Amino acid sequence: MLSIFIVSCVFLGIFVGFLSGLLGIGGGLVIVPVLIYLLPSLNIPIELVVPIALGTSLCSIVITSFTSTISHYRNNNIPVSLTKKFILPIALGALGGSLIADLLSVDLLKNIFAIAVSILAFYMLFSVRITKKFPLPNNVFIFIIAYACGVIASLMGISGAVILIPILSFFGVPLRHAIGLATTCGTVVAAFGSLGYIISGFGVAALPEWSMGYVYLPALISVAITSTIFAPIGVRYASKLPVKTLGYFFAFFLLVVALKMIFA
Repeated sequence: MLSIFIVSCVFLGIFVGFLSGLLGIGGGLVIVPVLIYLLPSLNIPIELVVPIALGTSLCSIVITSFTSTISHYRNNNIPVSLTKKFILPIALGALGGSLIADLLSVDLLKNIFAIAVSILAFYMLFSVRITKKFPLPNNVFIFIIAYACGVIASLMGISGAVILIPILSFFGVPLRHAIGLATTCGTVVAAFGSLGYIISGFGVAALPEWSMGYVYLPALISVAITSTIFAPIGVRYASKLPVKTLGYFFAFFLLVVALKMIFA
């Protein structure tokens, strides 16, 4: 079963890597549900499946998002001055979210997040036809937005781009710059979030072999290798596709995720 599990994670990495480069997402919305489905086949206790899926997802996002960030930087898709304002608060939020994950109901988070994702998806569908944008808020409000994104992303095992990109688009940030910024911040979210899951998982009984806290290394390595290869391919397509096409594709992706969360 371990060999089948590893092969499945290799193909998962291919899909996640391409999506990461194309849409600026870390891939956690795909990795987490797939790992929740696969991990029980290794006889891992059911109460450990979700935290292991979340921790492993965030750790793999560090590698995937970092690769995508380099590619976006080379393609001039990252607004450096604006990105700097998001780094610290989103890091603090990610670390805090990972440390309080065990205190909150996963089902409640899933339902709330599904509704939020649906709202954001519909906004993206309509925003591509709207030329009026709102100006960026002051630094205090940016800090609050970034911190909240970090908390939610860490609790869900994702990079936070599905929240951050529509918000940035709402404030008039060009979509390619929003994707580049979200990719960079996703690397930070994943790094601090995975650190929290590693710390909180140390000493937990019944963790499988080759675990580092709540991070399962065989899954991490399998996903990371192929996702790193395919992330730059997604970035190349993101630089070539029309902005409206990217907007529709991203909105469709959000709707699929929301439906998956609601009916899972």
